[in-house]
Amino acid sequence: MPARRPAKKSAAKPLKRAAGKKATAKNKAAPKNKTAAKNKAAPKKKAAPRKPAAKKMAKPSTRKAPFDAKKDSAYDPAWAPPVWDAALLLGAHVSIAGGTHNAPFRARAIGGTAMQVFTKMANRWAERLCETEECAAFRAAVGDSPLRVTVAHDSYLINLASPDATLRGRSVESMVAELARCEALGIACLVSHPGNYMDDMASGIARNAAGVTEALERVPGTTVLCLEVTSGSGTAIGSRFEELAQLIELVPANLRGRVAVCLDTCHAYSAGYDLVGDYEGVWARFDDVLGIDRLRVLHLNDSKTPFASRRDRHELIAEGSLGEKPFRRIMTDARFAHVPKVIETPKGDDATKTDARMLGRLAGYAAG
Repeated sequence: MPARRPAKKSAAKPLKRAAGKKATAKNKAAPKNKTAAKNKAAPKKKAAPRKPAAKKMAKPSTRKAPFDAKKDSAYDPAWAPPVWDAALLLGAHVSIAGGTHNAPFRARAIGGTAMQVFTKMANRWAERLCETEECAAFRAAVGDSPLRVTVAHDSYLINLASPDATLRGRSVESMVAELARCEALGIACLVSHPGNYMDDMASGIARNAAGVTEALERVPGTTVLCLEVTSGSGTAIGSRFEELAQLIELVPANLRGRVAVCLDTCHAYSAGYDLVGDYEGVWARFDDVLGIDRLRVLHLNDSKTPFASRRDRHELIAEGSLGEKPFRRIMTDARFAHVPKVIETPKGDDATKTDARMLGRLAGYAAG
């Protein structure tokens, strides 16, 4: 039997593998196209430095700074509260930070014989009850002070004139709570903006009167609701004396004695009542339409805007478009001797020092 030849070793596979490795190495090393080669070879250009974005000028804040006892003169041991003529009913809107019982102390620090407060946070719907301890502390603090009249201002959110059923219902409930707190604290007057009618003036006045009626019926007592004269912006009710007279007339006669008026000098002037050039004419019109006895609170504020501007921008006394003249006349007008006069002017960094300066100015006008 012939001897078998040994099997030939195949060199194809190793060569193929070697070729494959070389091809792979070649492919890995070589760029895929000319553009890639160019991009790889060319040095990277440095990016141009970015220009810093222009800073936007911050708009000045229109929010009032919260009361800060650390900066306020009322808490400075060296501060001596001023004393004016005891017959003057003068004061300011003061903070209730830390509790309502703190407000009379702050009113005393500016020499106030009248005082206005919020009884809750004015820009929130959340309501609260005044507990017995709070009421007792507030009344005691008022009793230990020179205060003769206390006034509250209601929430800015209330709109009894709204055609929106939900908003109006919420506003009625808030007004009821406002009156209840005033009764509990023994506050004499509650100042309220008449609201915005949105659709039709006559309908808005009727809705407001109905809301006022419901609130007064649900909270019997002695607190007087004072409808404030407004500046006439938008659909706000109350920039004309006739609008307030119509509203009051729609309140039932048995409740009408608890409805009065608050005149804000800034608002009235901005609405077109010329307290500078026609002082007697303005008050004659007020008496003819509303009756001077209906005036229960005066807000003394100068205006940052010109006459009939229909804008509500308060300024320091005698430093705005009204100037000194109308305030001097109000302070010496015997018809208003029994009416509390409250300032709501800018507070600056030190509310007590600024308010005391404004009250001192008004007291000086009264002294002649």
